[in-house]
Amino acid sequence: MKIISWNVNGLRACLEKGFVESVARLAPDVVCLQEIKLSEPSDDMIPSGGYKGYWNCAEKKGYSGTALFTRLEPMSVTYGLGIPEHDREGRVITAEYEGMYLVVCYTPNAQRGLARLDYRMRWEDDFRAYLADLDSRKPVVLCGDLNVAHKTIDLKNPAANRKNAGFTDEERAKFSLLLESGFVDTFRHFHPDLKDQYTWWSYMGDARARNVGWRIDYFCASPRLMSSVVRSKIHPDIYGSDHCPVELALTK
Repeated sequence: MKIISWNVNGLRACLEKGFVESVARLAPDVVCLQEIKLSEPSDDMIPSGGYKGYWNCAEKKGYSGTALFTRLEPMSVTYGLGIPEHDREGRVITAEYEGMYLVVCYTPNAQRGLARLDYRMRWEDDFRAYLADLDSRKPVVLCGDLNVAHKTIDLKNPAANRKNAGFTDEERAKFSLLLESGFVDTFRHFHPDLKDQYTWWSYMGDARARNVGWRIDYFCASPRLMSSVVRSKIHPDIYGSDHCPVELALTK
């Protein structure tokens, strides 16, 4: 089972920048998207090849939103956390398969000046509780733009970004709590010390060409699934967004 996760920063825009060709090249069984920015998605946005699409759009037009395209029929699909405060922005899709739950997430950004950091902290606690409940029933694969660089190795300029959104002590501590609660950062499991591995680059300052980036897109998994995980990979050579796709491959 091959899963791709990608913050497309507007699916319509990404479709004009090679999205379909990139999906064909990667040939995943499941495609998980964040920040689709759609109010009225349509099936003609789904790549060919037997994928069925599921959408969770934000109430606000042109904002946030997630999608899941899958060749493997889920047993069930649910949207959001069941908490009204969190469910207006289309940030979570959960697909239940026979051996696991797959959760697509676009975590709220703390924003400039950390205007939304207090909300982000509430989200983190509620989302972690949601994942724990799922994990009590079946193992979980969590993927998406989690809007945090966990360690100093996960961004190019940690000292300069210490108090900026995505690298505050508070956000990093919440990610540590997620791992301590029973999840594995799969990329770091396979590549604990590999440097200069990023998934997002600013459009400013030629950042991507200079590889001045952040690793904020993840696959996290329940430990009891890790014996089935054969690969966790970043695809920085694939363009179309300010993020690149990340990949997880499992034997089942």
